[in-house]
Amino acid sequence: MIALVLSAIAGSSVGYAADYPSHSIRLIVGFPPGSAADLTARLVGEQMSKILGQQLVVETHPGASSSIAAETVARASPDGYTLYIGTSTNVTDAVTNPNLRFDFTKDFAPITPLTALPLVLAVNPSLGISDFQGLIALARSKPGALTYASVGIGSVPQLACELISIREHIKLVHVPYPGSPQAVTDLLAGRVSMMLGVASTIMPFVESGRLKALAVSSAKRARTVPNLPTIEELGVPDFDATVWFGLMAPAGTPRPIVDKLAAAANAALKSPQVDSKLAAAKFEPLGGSPDEFAAFIARETAKWRAVARATGLAK
Repeated sequence: MIALVLSAIAGSSVGYAADYPSHSIRLIVGFPPGSAADLTARLVGEQMSKILGQQLVVETHPGASSSIAAETVARASPDGYTLYIGTSTNVTDAVTNPNLRFDFTKDFAPITPLTALPLVLAVNPSLGISDFQGLIALARSKPGALTYASVGIGSVPQLACELISIREHIKLVHVPYPGSPQAVTDLLAGRVSMMLGVASTIMPFVESGRLKALAVSSAKRARTVPNLPTIEELGVPDFDATVWFGLMAPAGTPRPIVDKLAAAANAALKSPQVDSKLAAAKFEPLGGSPDEFAAFIARETAKWRAVARATGLAK
């Protein structure tokens, strides 16, 4: 299998890229060891190392919502030997943080999207509602009375809840937290009404009856929670909000190298070993071409910038 993949990759590259990679590759992650970004990098990177014949060495450079790591890669030589796990956080930072010292849409070459974590919309059972329509009806009847927890101002969960508010013409009050544990604790206690959180965090409490899950935020139903309808299915048009992770290189990296890396990453995602481990960790596998990934980032940027402007968060 690997031999066939290598043959296909070699056939798609020309010139100097035919000898790439000739030594190990740094794969920079902007979040701590054990984070979802780090886990994605290690699961996919291990299989890519086998395919490419050179080691992808994962390095974690946490801090400042991954912008420290992103700037490191943006300033690196565009030779394919320093790569980055870009995330949805980079997009939301790009539209809300005026102090970034790099341009996420200009300083990187997208390679391929890797994984996504759909968000589960959950409420405290004390609200007395059984479905999404009931939540919207309650919010309309009591403007500003319902609160939602998020993992921080400008985060995907916050912007996604604001997108629901905009599309459904309701008023929700944001309560930011420094992380998921604190947010879930207050949701369980009934101190906040609702939350969009990753399935691995939310579903154990749903299964125990302590929370009620209403929907999943992705455009398609998630394989980890297939019985939950999408928010779009429930009547909110064009709704897609996930925490995602993708492979990127510094802008100016030669296209043949980008294509070779994309082929290796896509082959890794399709391998049974990686797919089973991603499923166990509640990830949705992605994949796609560099051009498709670039178009996806452009759509994400436009969508979240519009929401951030509507809520006064845009830079």
